[in-house]
Amino acid sequence: MARKGSNETRAARFTFGFAASFVRPTLALMLKRTWVGLGSIKPGSIIVSNHISELDPLIVAEALYAHKLLPRFLAKSSLFKIPVVGRILKATGQIPVERGGPGAKLSLEAAAEVIGRGGVIIIYPEGTLTKDPDKWPMQARTGAARLALKTNAPIVPVVHWGDQELLGGKPRRLRLFPRKATVVMAGSEIEMDDLREGPMTRSVLDEATNRIMKHMMYLVADLRGEEPPEVPWSPTGDREEQLKRREEEKRRREEQEDW
Repeated sequence: MARKGSNETRAARFTFGFAASFVRPTLALMLKRTWVGLGSIKPGSIIVSNHISELDPLIVAEALYAHKLLPRFLAKSSLFKIPVVGRILKATGQIPVERGGPGAKLSLEAAAEVIGRGGVIIIYPEGTLTKDPDKWPMQARTGAARLALKTNAPIVPVVHWGDQELLGGKPRRLRLFPRKATVVMAGSEIEMDDLREGPMTRSVLDEATNRIMKHMMYLVADLRGEEPPEVPWSPTGDREEQLKRREEEKRRREEQEDW
């Protein structure tokens, strides 16, 4: 099962189909899923997504697979060392990521090869689960922007909300009842052509990353029906100062609503 325009091997299609035969019925039992706008995603695209739960890869992968796109993630290399998980990741052509050094460059080159043959790459620009206490997208790394500028591939935000209710809370555990609902929504392609005209400088990468996160933030806000924070959470910033600023922002908005 692969959309016209991709050059997926028979082995890849079989492996994904086999995995999907287990994953999809399980997710259907646990979640009511709604997919919006994914049919317009082209083969050879880069997908950028928010990261709110350990279940995110399954949620996004299933939504893409249901639209005849075989998803490949840039995944932490440590996951490939887990006995069963590692074998599945390798069999489905997922790409291990080594942060920094030559390993990071090789990961981007492998991703570019997938895109070149019409595959779809999913990247979490934040690099890890969001540290934002309200689960908004936080400040991101430049890897997604670097890959988009290097390959000239379309870059599409695909965000989701709701699955964090399935795995969370304190103590952290699966919360199957009542049955949860999740929405996965694709936005429009992010314009990058003007940034591809010159050299890939740090300022160009920062601007591309800011565009990516701005699109993601407002899509998530649309799903949540809320105003996004004025300043994205910094994973390296002072937590207490950021919490104070966030509370002041909420208080100011409440006062404006009262008017």
